[in-house]
Amino acid sequence: MGTPAIELKNITKRFAKVLANDNVSMTIGEGEVVALLGENGAGKSTIMKILYGLYHATSGKIFIDGQEKVITNPKEAMSLGISMIQQHFSLVPAHTVTENIILGNCKGKIDYKAKEKEVQELADYYHFDVPAGEYVKNLTVGTQQKVEILKALYLKARILIMDEPTAVLTPQESETLMQFIRDYVAKGNSVVFITHKMKEVIEVSDRIIVMRNGRVCGQIEKDEVATIDEATLAYKMIGHDLDELQMPGEEDYSKRKKRVVVEHVSIQPKDQVALLSDISFDIHEGEVFGFAGVSGNGQQELCEALYGARKLTSGKIMLDEEDISTLSVKERIKRGMGYVASDRYRYGMVADMSLSENMLLKASYLSRWIKHGIINWKKVDEDTETAIKDYTIKAPDHMISAGSLSGGNQQKVVVAREVDMGDSMIIFDQPTRGLDLGAINYVHKTILREKEQGKSILLVSTELSEIFSLSDRIAVLYKGKIMGIYKNTELTTEKIGLLMAGVDEKEEKHHEK
Repeated sequence: MGTPAIELKNITKRFAKVLANDNVSMTIGEGEVVALLGENGAGKSTIMKILYGLYHATSGKIFIDGQEKVITNPKEAMSLGISMIQQHFSLVPAHTVTENIILGNCKGKIDYKAKEKEVQELADYYHFDVPAGEYVKNLTVGTQQKVEILKALYLKARILIMDEPTAVLTPQESETLMQFIRDYVAKGNSVVFITHKMKEVIEVSDRIIVMRNGRVCGQIEKDEVATIDEATLAYKMIGHDLDELQMPGEEDYSKRKKRVVVEHVSIQPKDQVALLSDISFDIHEGEVFGFAGVSGNGQQELCEALYGARKLTSGKIMLDEEDISTLSVKERIKRGMGYVASDRYRYGMVADMSLSENMLLKASYLSRWIKHGIINWKKVDEDTETAIKDYTIKAPDHMISAGSLSGGNQQKVVVAREVDMGDSMIIFDQPTRGLDLGAINYVHKTILREKEQGKSILLVSTELSEIFSLSDRIAVLYKGKIMGIYKNTELTTEKIGLLMAGVDEKEEKHHEK
């Protein structure tokens, strides 16, 4: 290999009490896909944010095409052809797709219609189903992720850093992205791919760099990548084998108490298409009820309706034989309902607050830590330290801000709080999005442990493997309607795939004839 496109030499980065990168060195060649692999908090995103100019290294050097460069901000990185698609979106919800993409990249009088046409052509060229004139706030999470990718493509970057780019994409969308990466590097461009999905790593990478505890602890060269298996990669990444989970069995839950009953629930905003149509299901004590479906088909609205964040147009929700349809979120929390929202950054935590404060967020009116309006901070801090230990959260102490943790460790904080609060029912909406294998395994074990304690679990996931490995019964949601409810053993990947695409059994049999 000639002069690498990027060379990072002895990069060290400290944040107050945390050593995020410890003497990290790596190269990225032209026309190469380098996968950066490691647990949450291993330092992957930090080293790439240093390259992109979002963070400044405590020490170390950056070389671009063999020349030393000092990158102090993203604008300088972009001028060198480096673009980054971050795990957390940097979009303005009140602006259109086109406005977000051209923001900061156009001067003078702008021909908006011409720019919109240019953006739409770019989206169509890469087979991204993104409406250029739509407001970002109206887009699904998956489509917003595509807008982030289009922003980088619009800038004609030659080095693309992708931090968990497929975390919110469907399998079909992920395949489209993989094809884009192959085409992109074939033109001599380079990609750094941060992901926890082993299959993608093996499928698209030329080389794999493994990080652990802020250091590079191993490298898999091009000739080894094709032959390595997922279990070996996982071991290299987390340093131990994953615990095996007990798969759902044939237990008959019909004899158990129904804790959650949803009857004919619909949500239809005025003069708009229904978000949910005539949804009915029940969840028994100690049962995991899984909702499968492509992102944006009403899953989030269903979770918010159950939690009280959305008003029902019609229908009824019962919890432990009490009608809670008109109760506030506060009242539902008091009745033991926990909710791990799909977008932790937006709905699950306050980044500038400490871990203790985040643990207290929903409990400020409960008697656990409050007496006569006075907060027992000593008890809050002690319980937070226990959660840090129990959930193996990589944080020095309870005082550190939630925003300074890696995405996966932030999710562990949210899961710890909601599991603690959900005495009767816990809603898990995409609970393992963006997590590494070790953290995913831990969250799965947590869900099964809570199930064993008799809690009712609603699990929403776009990952079919997650749905199959945890759910006792599975419902498929398509355009706000339930396509069917099945026992885990009654479904195959092919059958569930058709249901997710809106093809029901009657249509399927009709086509077969």
